[in-house]
Amino acid sequence: MAVNVYSTSITQETMSRHDITAWVNDMFCLNYTKVEQLSSGAAYCQFMDLLFPGCISLKKVKFQAKLEHEYIHNFKLLQASFKRMNVDKIIPVEKLVKGRFQDNLDFIQWFKKFFDANYDGKEYDPVAARQGQDAIPPPDPGEQIFNLPKKSLHAASSPTAGASRSSSTTPKSSTPTSRPSSAKKIPTIATPIPAKGEKELEAQVTQLTEQMNTLKSALEGVEKERDYYFSKLREVELLCQDQGEENAPFVDRLMEVLYASEEQEGAELAEGDAEEVGEQVHEEATG
Repeated sequence: MAVNVYSTSITQETMSRHDITAWVNDMFCLNYTKVEQLSSGAAYCQFMDLLFPGCISLKKVKFQAKLEHEYIHNFKLLQASFKRMNVDKIIPVEKLVKGRFQDNLDFIQWFKKFFDANYDGKEYDPVAARQGQDAIPPPDPGEQIFNLPKKSLHAASSPTAGASRSSSTTPKSSTPTSRPSSAKKIPTIATPIPAKGEKELEAQVTQLTEQMNTLKSALEGVEKERDYYFSKLREVELLCQDQGEENAPFVDRLMEVLYASEEQEGAELAEGDAEEVGEQVHEEATG
């Protein structure tokens, strides 16, 4: 079982953000550049495999996670390993997956103390443990998701400018060498041709901006709904952990449902479908 660590106060032993990122990279041959990238949960899962072999299946860990629901999947595996090893620490999943610096720094600082209290110094091959999975660092959470390429309307209307330039540089027809002395040379002025494509580009920009705002609103709604149901599941999890032995079978089954990975859920659904088809075939044969 794990040695629990409860002290999270900042001490002289607390590592800086750069040192702790370098420590994670050195431990597992990773290329993380920021503490925020620990929000994928993959590194923590491998830490648990190092500290307590067999408490977690690295085959199920998404080491190339890029989306928030993939981060949550990894943290579900981490929560299950914590429960298996009797780690009392509550993982603030809903905060960590957001990729905020302070939340992730606080958690990795605690995990470093937890690691020091439980690591026995054994050798560990992180690449072999991942069994060939590429551990690609997750994207920088600070990057903007909804960035549209900026196009200059002036550059877009350059064909028009080119046309005006070409009109001014067209070969002039040959004129007689002798002109009346009273005739004055009128300077040629290039008449600007209206850019037909400019209005179309402006309309496209307006349309894309509206679509972007719609997507942002939809994303915010989905995130609120996700957070709501996640908080409910968290309450159920805490209630299960507080139950006594009298409800152990039911609580264990409920925890299995909460911690089930996507692969396990898919296998159970496939098994259920197979049983249903078998029952239908049996009924048709006997009918």
